[in-house]
Amino acid sequence: MAARPEPPKAKSLSGLKMVWRYALHYPWRLAAAGTALLVAAGATSGVPYAFKLIIDRGFSGQGDIARWFEYLLLLVIVMALATAVRFYFVSWIGERVVADIRLAVHRNLLRLAPGFFEENRPAEITSRITVDTTIIEQTVGTTISVALRNLVMGTACAVILFLLAPKLAGLLLLGIPLIVLPLVFLGRRIRSISVKSQDRIADVGTMTSEVLGAMKIVQAFNQQSREAQRFTAATETVFAVAKRRILLRAIMSAIVIALMFSSITLIIWQGAVDVSAGRMTGGTIAAFVLYGGLLAGAFGALSEVYGDLLRAAGASERLNELLRAETTIKAPANPIALPLPARGDLRFEGVEFRYPTRPEVSALHDFTLAVKPNEKLAVVGPSGAGKTTLFQLAQRFYDPQAGRVLLDGVALTDADPADIRQRIAMVPQEVVIFAASARDNLRYGNWDASEDDIWAAARDANAETFLRELPDGLDTFMGEGGARLSGGQRQRIAIARALLRRDAPLLLLDEATSALDAHSERLVQDALDRLMDQRTTIVIAHRLATVRAADRIIVMDHGRIVEQGTHTELSAAGGLYASLARLQFEGQAA
Repeated sequence: MAARPEPPKAKSLSGLKMVWRYALHYPWRLAAAGTALLVAAGATSGVPYAFKLIIDRGFSGQGDIARWFEYLLLLVIVMALATAVRFYFVSWIGERVVADIRLAVHRNLLRLAPGFFEENRPAEITSRITVDTTIIEQTVGTTISVALRNLVMGTACAVILFLLAPKLAGLLLLGIPLIVLPLVFLGRRIRSISVKSQDRIADVGTMTSEVLGAMKIVQAFNQQSREAQRFTAATETVFAVAKRRILLRAIMSAIVIALMFSSITLIIWQGAVDVSAGRMTGGTIAAFVLYGGLLAGAFGALSEVYGDLLRAAGASERLNELLRAETTIKAPANPIALPLPARGDLRFEGVEFRYPTRPEVSALHDFTLAVKPNEKLAVVGPSGAGKTTLFQLAQRFYDPQAGRVLLDGVALTDADPADIRQRIAMVPQEVVIFAASARDNLRYGNWDASEDDIWAAARDANAETFLRELPDGLDTFMGEGGARLSGGQRQRIAIARALLRRDAPLLLLDEATSALDAHSERLVQDALDRLMDQRTTIVIAHRLATVRAADRIIVMDHGRIVEQGTHTELSAAGGLYASLARLQFEGQAA
């Protein structure tokens, strides 16, 4: 399995540009959230000034003191209402943006060729869609709001401080570079470690998914202790990376808060001297202290959320990698329409193919084959001969490096992949059963199939009896991977699914009856006989009975055709086929 390369490590919050692009799809909600944020910040900024008025005018007997307290209460009510509105809209935008990003990533993943999922672990991709989007949701719904609120608050407080006491505010301004420099330096380090942390969390998710999906194997070989040790090591690695991030954030917070409050303390000391000298009122110094506290709190909060923003930027970059991923298999600008009626004529002409993950090994070498309409072709050969590769290329999951593959006379690279696959029915050796109802699993072959069509396909696949016996019939949940079905039942579901593709003249069958009991094998074989009727069929054959029924047999070895003919001809030739047949007979006799 190919390891995924480390994602790019940006040195800024530029990774959040993707999030902003999605948020811009909802302008009036952004406007409402922004307006509420400004109103709440303005009301909060007015509270210290209200205390100034209470001290300077109310306590001095200049007018009714209740008037100034009423002004303060009004500010509190406005602040509370604006905060509630801001919270609603910001949280809504956060949830909506995350949903949009998940949908966009999922849509792009469905477009990508299978080769992408060989080079990138599906479990890690799942982690990106779940864990990383959760981080973004928290950031958009909370962190960005906190950051913007404190930025506005800090700016407003700085302006008011200059209006109240320019000299003291100037002294405060001189200390800002001392606070900003460590914030920037440590922030970059936190950003880098945050990306590593997300990668290690993805590793834990991958390992968990892998082990839970193979729990029977783990327990059958008594490997619980080893898997526990592996998981412990992975978890401790996550914790070790997290400790580094936490330590840096703690140091950053300590430096910023210490410098900020030390500066304020020294400035207040100077202000106290001015009050004693009569150059400043008590209300002004009280308001200055409160505004200074709000300013310090704003910068302290910004130092806290900056680390979260950097972490979200890392998560956004990882998701953006999935959004930017381009499929290697796509329709040409002007695809050639496949001819009608569909015939199922498949040809390989001088094909040379190597898998992207194994470029040094030739899966097919100078491979040429013509399969006529309605022909039953059996493909045999040792493991690694290239049999499955024929199916991969026929469905255009990959393109050959040389030569071409044609369906009904049209090169696959000149046609739309969707049109190609519409003419193919597939029964894989390892049947995929989705965690859905029996009905949804059956009509995956033709989503518009009627109830009568579904039952007709089930009947032809010898699946009707056990489907009707299910607790809820076709609405019965199949469980993860079809856990509630036997091997033979899963095979018959796959055959019924293929039967529903009535307009698919080409059948690709990776025969898998060898692992079934005699009764299930007979039921599956009967269903396969009906499925192959009036279709061009290519069978990766594992059983002699299937080989004997074929119109033609090709024997593959090392990506080439080494023999072809009928069963009788090849048996008499004494080549690789005869050797494979003899081994099967000896195995059956044993």
